[in-house]
Amino acid sequence: MTPESHLSALKLTAFRNYASLSVQFEARHVVLTGANGAGKTNLMEAVSFLSPGRGLRRAQLADVATAGTDGGFAVHATLVRDGDTFAIGTGTALGEQNQRRVRINGTNAKSADELLDLCRIVWLTPSMDGLFTGPASDRRRFLDRMVLAIDPAHGRRAADYEKTMRQRNRLLEDAPGGQTDAWLSATEAQLAALGSAIIAARQELAGLLVAIIAERRGSGDPFPSAALAIEGDLEAAAREGAAAGEIEEKLIADYRDGRYRDRAAGRTLTGPHRAEFAIRHEQKDMEAARCSTGEQKALLIGLVLAHAGLTRTVSGMAPIMLLDEIAAHLDPVRRAALFDRVDAVGGQAFMTGTDRALFDALGERAQYFRVENGALECEADNP
Repeated sequence: MTPESHLSALKLTAFRNYASLSVQFEARHVVLTGANGAGKTNLMEAVSFLSPGRGLRRAQLADVATAGTDGGFAVHATLVRDGDTFAIGTGTALGEQNQRRVRINGTNAKSADELLDLCRIVWLTPSMDGLFTGPASDRRRFLDRMVLAIDPAHGRRAADYEKTMRQRNRLLEDAPGGQTDAWLSATEAQLAALGSAIIAARQELAGLLVAIIAERRGSGDPFPSAALAIEGDLEAAAREGAAAGEIEEKLIADYRDGRYRDRAAGRTLTGPHRAEFAIRHEQKDMEAARCSTGEQKALLIGLVLAHAGLTRTVSGMAPIMLLDEIAAHLDPVRRAALFDRVDAVGGQAFMTGTDRALFDALGERAQYFRVENGALECEADNP
């Protein structure tokens, strides 16, 4: 299947170990093989900067530029989608290492959120293998990234929530009084509005994912199904049908009634930032955290693939997928099934591994590159 959307060209300047790179891609998947440290993940990180945020490593921008340079980096890509071509540029400039700029077809974008109008990018990296056993904050971040792929406003909503919560926490440091309480009430009303919107967006995503996963049940898919729930008192109320206005009023009351407690704690203890994204292995009816390492990996792959399919359905754009070391711990049957599922999503996928043989089942559906010391060499499809 020819990808509905793909990158046809990528140019990097002073990005990690790529002092300079210019490469052309065909309308196929891309497989990058090479030794550890060669630059495979760095290239995929560059592609991830074609979406809002700090990329798949969540790196500080100042740390992305090639060591020993003046501090700026640049990523330029040509995106082909449904026959249309878009030129995308992003990066930082000397003296502005902490500010990323975006240009689309030669015009400055107001924010990186405009990239979501052109493409959606999803990824799976080895660092995510500890998702089920790590802190709840990692799972919330993973959840919010999935929401963002189908709801472009979610990123700004989440950022505004964090900013407003910090404002409330600072106000709680002041002694109670008429003026302080009035400011707190206004801030809490804003925080509750944002919080209820976040809860609603997360619940919508979870419901849609559950439906997508259910459609594949019994299909013989070798990847286990994930049973999903967003846990918390307010999240449970939303799941049971409470309207957004009810959730908002409940949040306002909780913030008001919890001021003394939150002052003592030094932070806000109520809201969607305290929710738990609970994931279970459906077939075994077991918490994902208690599954074996191999089961967790297969469960995560199945969840990411389901989300990629949902992203295409909801946004109308087949996402570009970044799958780092994706095939390393899969048996041949699961590898072949993985490649078929990736192909069915409809977008271009970038995949990495140390061994070219791991990708034999892809055949001519992919373009193969050998990566070594920040340089790419195109290889034959059938070595």
